[in-house]
Amino acid sequence: MSSQETVEVFDTTLRDGLQVEGVSASVEDKLRIAEHLDYLGVHFIEGGWPGANPKDIEFFARAKKELTLSTSTLVAFGSTRRPLGKVDDDATLRNLLDAETSAVCIVAKAWDYHVTQALQTTLEEGIAMIADSVKFLHGNSRRVLVDMEHFFDGYKANPEFSLRALEAAIINGATHLVLCDTNGGSLPHEVLDIVAAVKKHIGNDATIGIHCHDDTGCAVANSLAAVQGGARHVQGTLNGLGERTGNTNLTTVIPNLQLKMNYACLPDGRLERLTQVSNFVAEILNRPMNPQAPYVGTSAFAHKAGLHVSAMARAKDAYEHVAPELVGNGTRFLVSEMAGKATVSMKADELGLSLDGPAINSVIEDLKRLENEGYHFEAADASLEMLMRRATGWKQDFFSVESMRVITDEAADSTFTTEATVKVTVGDSREVRTAEGNGPVNAIDTALRSALSKNYPQLSKVHLTDYKVRILDSGSATGAVTRVLIDATNGDKSWTTIGVSPNIIEASWRALEESLVFGLLHTSGN
Repeated sequence: MSSQETVEVFDTTLRDGLQVEGVSASVEDKLRIAEHLDYLGVHFIEGGWPGANPKDIEFFARAKKELTLSTSTLVAFGSTRRPLGKVDDDATLRNLLDAETSAVCIVAKAWDYHVTQALQTTLEEGIAMIADSVKFLHGNSRRVLVDMEHFFDGYKANPEFSLRALEAAIINGATHLVLCDTNGGSLPHEVLDIVAAVKKHIGNDATIGIHCHDDTGCAVANSLAAVQGGARHVQGTLNGLGERTGNTNLTTVIPNLQLKMNYACLPDGRLERLTQVSNFVAEILNRPMNPQAPYVGTSAFAHKAGLHVSAMARAKDAYEHVAPELVGNGTRFLVSEMAGKATVSMKADELGLSLDGPAINSVIEDLKRLENEGYHFEAADASLEMLMRRATGWKQDFFSVESMRVITDEAADSTFTTEATVKVTVGDSREVRTAEGNGPVNAIDTALRSALSKNYPQLSKVHLTDYKVRILDSGSATGAVTRVLIDATNGDKSWTTIGVSPNIIEASWRALEESLVFGLLHTSGN
């Protein structure tokens, strides 16, 4: 392209994204997500359907008072008037006006089959519903975007009707015609051809948009094809959330458009916020990120194979299609039994450790031996750092463990009580502590912290956040080797440690002890 054109980004996370199974958001959640979408710099934020439910009613009421958007335009979503109804007394259209957003988006039927079967009315009435609704909203000083529902299925079945639906919207003041692949069944070549035909038909009378679902796994590809065909407005959700298999994933389509196709989607300097906002939305909605998500996933720029890392040591872009910093991500080198010297050396540099040749060889041998025993250091960053530190001759001198014992008793009411006793030496002092807990790990953690707290008050900042157990050789039944992963944080930094043993208490102890040592290394005493 000779010059950079703009493709508008319309985010529907606050409506479409909340239709995914197992996801819900409070009004407070929606307000915070809207703020972050504005921080990212999308053009439009669809806030929901005012009047459809108490949550969306409250959202728009609070948005008027509490949301100050510097980049984005908040949009209220609704539908056309009812069949044979009047716009003046249509509750949906009235609610759109009451939301007091400068722009509204209404969904309209663009497939003749849906008009006759779902709406149970005539095709002429279907066209009138679009025309009347757009005219009413436009006449009330609203910018009107129209989502042409099932457009691609409709165009394939009856292109004349689908084009008449577009014309009705344009004539009456719509600024955007959004072609929707509502069933998600179209393929990129079909989308390209149909969007190009629509563009030829309507010219520059309105902006063509694209809204895809991912039922064939082609939502992003279909959106890119639509832009190739003339669309300049793309709708989707953060992290691809949406009903069934999801919607167009904006965290993928935005960088593809901006970095690969040279379109401007976000204001200057905003693309590097993409990973941060993606993770924020995942956290707020309690929907774990896909680690292999393009651009923003934790594995998107992670390298494991020794051959790849060796090449990257010479040329960083050898195995990265874009610089990860462009989308706010970063390169990671995964150290495992597949690692070579280059991998270990680069990981040591990343951690600020100085490893000579013999130390690097020692780390590689330890990795191969331990991973053969069941350790998995890709998932345990803190344990990997500790292993590499020990290869330099480092030994932790915070405390030494004399013994640890766990007892579980069943009470008369059939409840269980777990008690742990630890004996440790801290400096010149021998500490013996006993504590009860909600299970053995909690009891051990409580007893050990009690023994260490006088000397290391900073441990109060260290909290365990997750505890995972995996059986490695299920064929051994109750004698199976167990892998334990413990996640922890000090508020500023999060980490994971690992323990492996046929004894689940021993595996847990190893992971827990290492987690606390790591916490002491990286947590200030203030």
